[in-house]
Amino acid sequence: MAWTKTMPARPVVAVAGATGAVGREMLKCLEALDFPTSEVRALASARSAGTTLPFRGGELTVQEMTPESFAGVDIALFSAGASVSRAMRQAVVDAGAVMIDNSSAFRMEDDVPLVVPEVNPGDVAWHGGVIANPNCTTIQMVVALQPLRALGHIDRIVVSSYQSASGAGAKGMAELRDQTREVLDGKEPTVSAFQHQIAFNCIPHIDVFLDDDYTKEEWKMVVETKKIFGDPTVRVAPTCVRVPVLRCHSESINLEFDRPVAIADVKAAIAAGEHVVLEDDPAHNVYPMPAMHAGSFDTFVGRIRRDPTIDGDRGVSLWVVADQLLRGAALNAVMIAQLLLPKA
Repeated sequence: MAWTKTMPARPVVAVAGATGAVGREMLKCLEALDFPTSEVRALASARSAGTTLPFRGGELTVQEMTPESFAGVDIALFSAGASVSRAMRQAVVDAGAVMIDNSSAFRMEDDVPLVVPEVNPGDVAWHGGVIANPNCTTIQMVVALQPLRALGHIDRIVVSSYQSASGAGAKGMAELRDQTREVLDGKEPTVSAFQHQIAFNCIPHIDVFLDDDYTKEEWKMVVETKKIFGDPTVRVAPTCVRVPVLRCHSESINLEFDRPVAIADVKAAIAAGEHVVLEDDPAHNVYPMPAMHAGSFDTFVGRIRRDPTIDGDRGVSLWVVADQLLRGAALNAVMIAQLLLPKA
């Protein structure tokens, strides 16, 4: 059932999981986008209650998150894990707030929109109190591909991700730093956040393995892309890999269109895309790299070239880089919240 309550021009916003890596970025995005608020509440677990977080030149005192925390809240930005989102869903909805959830808890529920504002902003119109934020790898891919959909139907996507340590949160970044020091000092690396050593290594294993030997992270890219595009016919073949990069995910993407597509048209479409930046000048070694784009709101695309193994000039390969904490999580959630604001 679609939401019928009126959103105030300056809503009360709660950030649930405010002390985590994505929660902190949500606060930064609210500030950077000058999101209109009458109040911002920073919510986290009991052990974080009483600590402070910087916000708009001042500080927010973190409050313990309970079902009562959402009284008077209009928008609740959640990045506290799927179990917490499920536990708090009813309290948020009963309080009259809209939950924008960054976890995997509700993404594939039929009555929950899965939204990337550059791709399917209209889907927010049918939310029933919960809107899901897609997985980070899916978000940056569909943002990059959306401008190309006007060139023809994308029949097939083969994507390999190169996902940074921060995709596992603050503990992932800390482990990469610590292991790098340990390995360089000739010590045995301490493995905790990942399945194997991440320093000087690549791990083709993100989330759990499913019965078909794909991982859950890979499964998310398949089903989420279909739902966001509103296209059950698009075929997606993903491989997700953790790499020793602190921040920003990269993706190698191969596309098969239903008709011939000129490379010049692909580059022009990318250059004109919303929140997409073309970085494609191989003669001068210009292409997107994760070390250069940490902290950016945009999605960067380069290495655009013909795939000659697909007949009829229908194949295109490209390389995509984005800051997954921002573009793939916090920023997307705040942009969804912008869609909920009353139109001027």
